[in-house]
Amino acid sequence: MGSIYEEALAAIHSVWHRKWLALAVAWAVCLLGWLVVALIPNSYESQARIFIQLDDPLAQQVGIDVNDRKRDIERIRQTLTSAMNLEKVIRATELGDRIESPKAMEAAVLKLADNIKVVNEQENLFAITALSNNSSFSDAENAKVAQQIAQKLIDIFKEENLSGNRGDMVETLDFVNGQLASREKELENAEQRRRVFEQAHPEMAQGGASSSARLDSARSEMRGVEADLVAAQSALAAMNGQLAGTPRSLAGAAGGASSSLATAQANLAAMRARGLTENHPDVIAARNQVAALKAPAAQEAASGGGVPNPAYSSLESLKADREATVQSLTARRAGLQAEIAQLTAIAFDNPEAAAQAQKINRDYDVLKEQYDKLLQDREELRLRGEIKTEREAVKFEVVDPPTTPRSPVAPNRPLLLLGVLLAGLAAGAGAAFGMGKLRSTFATTAGLERTTGLPVLGAISQNLTDGARRLRARRLKLWYGGTVALGGLFVLLLAVEFIQRGMVA
Repeated sequence: MGSIYEEALAAIHSVWHRKWLALAVAWAVCLLGWLVVALIPNSYESQARIFIQLDDPLAQQVGIDVNDRKRDIERIRQTLTSAMNLEKVIRATELGDRIESPKAMEAAVLKLADNIKVVNEQENLFAITALSNNSSFSDAENAKVAQQIAQKLIDIFKEENLSGNRGDMVETLDFVNGQLASREKELENAEQRRRVFEQAHPEMAQGGASSSARLDSARSEMRGVEADLVAAQSALAAMNGQLAGTPRSLAGAAGGASSSLATAQANLAAMRARGLTENHPDVIAARNQVAALKAPAAQEAASGGGVPNPAYSSLESLKADREATVQSLTARRAGLQAEIAQLTAIAFDNPEAAAQAQKINRDYDVLKEQYDKLLQDREELRLRGEIKTEREAVKFEVVDPPTTPRSPVAPNRPLLLLGVLLAGLAAGAGAAFGMGKLRSTFATTAGLERTTGLPVLGAISQNLTDGARRLRARRLKLWYGGTVALGGLFVLLLAVEFIQRGMVA
C-alpha cells in the first residue's frame, strides 16, 4: 500500500514538475476540440401529429372496407418521402434557394430523406418528424426550415389523399366510359347485323335465338320428357296390375270374410302406394293375409250378395291420374319431336345460314354481357368515387400542428465542451507524466534504491536565492493565470451557446 502511495506522489510530482507542458497540451487539445464542436451545426426538430379516421359504414356498404383504406394510407405514408415529394418540399422552402444544379438537388433530396420520419404511433395516429441542420443557415433559420418541412409534408399528405384520390377516380371513370362507348357501338353493329339476317331468313328468327341453339334446347328437353314418360308408364303398369288383383265388389255382410278381404287389400294397396317394395316385411304379411282371406270371401260370394269394394274404387282414381300424366307427356314428346324435325330440316336445307345465325347470336350475346358488366362497374365506381371524395372516406385531422423548435436536439454542445475540457486536462497531465517517464529522474530516494539496488544515505534539498524564488513565484502566477484563462474560455463558450439558444427562442 505504501508503494502505491509513493508511486501516486511521484506521478503527481512529475506532472507538477512539468506543469507548463501539461498546460500547453491542455490548451492545444481544448482549442482544437472546441473548434471542432463549434463547426458542428445545431439540429432543430419539428414534430407534428395527424389523425386519420378510417370508420365509415356507408363506405363499407359499397365495397370500401377498412383494409382498403389502410392500404391507401400505407401507400401514402410510403410515398410521402419519395424523391418527387421531397423535391416539392425543397422547392417550397428555403432549402431550394441555394440549389442551382440537378446534382445539388439530388444531394439535397438524399439528405432530406434521412432527416424525415413518418411513424404510425397508433392505429389512426401518425407522427411526422422533420430535422434541419444545414450548416449554411443560422440557428433561427434551421428552426424555421424544420417547421416548414413538417408543414409541407402535411400539405402533400392532404393533396395525395384527397386530390389524388379524386384525380385517380376521374381518370378511371373516363377510361371506363371510353370502353363503354366502344362496346355500345359494337353492340349496335351486332344488333344491326342480326336484324338484317332475320329479314333475309325469317324462319331462323324465332325469339332471337339461333336454330342450332333452339335445336340443342329441344333435344335436351326431349331427353327429360322421355325419362318422365318412362317413369309414368311404369307407374301406370304397376297400378293396372294392382287393379287386376282387386275385386270390384265384396259379398256378404260388412263384417264377414269379404269385408276383411277388402280391408286387407286396402291396406296392401296403401303400402304399395307409399312406395314399399314387394320384399318389405309389412307387404309380405299383408299379401299373405289377402291370400288367406280369398277362399272364405269366394265362399261368401258363391252363397250370393255383395257390396262395392272401396279399394277398387281408390285404385281406379289413381289409375286415371296416372293415365292423364302419361297422355300429357306423350303429347309433349310429340310436339318436341315435331319441333326437332323442323329445326333439323332447316339446318339441313341451309347449313351456311344456320352457322351464320349461330355466329351472329353468339357474338351478340358476348358483346351484350360485356356491355352490361361494364355498365354495372361504372355505376359502382361512380358511387365509390362520390363516397371517397364527397364524404371523404379517409377523414384527415391535424392533432398537433408542426412545432417551431426552441432549442436544438443535437448536438449537446455544453456536454461536448465540458468533455473537451476534461479531455484536454487529461491529455496535458498524460503528456507531463509520459515525459517524466522518458527521462531518467527519480522523485524519491526509495525509487532510486529500488532501481539501483544500492542503499541511499540521504537526499539534498534545493536551496534557492531570493531572486530565484521571486522568478518561480512569478512563473507560478503566470501558470495559474493560464489555467484560469482556460477555464474562463470554457465558461465564455458556454455563455455564447446559451445566448444563441435564447436568440432562437
